[in-house]
Amino acid sequence: MNYQELKSRHQELDKIIEQGYKNYADDEILKRYKKEKLKIKELIDKEGHT
Repeated sequence: MNYQELKSRHQELDKIIEQGYKNYADDEILKRYKKEKLKIKELIDKEGHT
């Protein structure tokens, strides 16, 4: 994924997680999205430093 795709997916996951909290989604599902969001955040940070 390029930088723009990573940023887009990160924002998308942010919205999904927010909606999940509002709709009392299962914790396991939210945990999986949070992990993916964290991995993408690390990639964005890594991409920004190169």
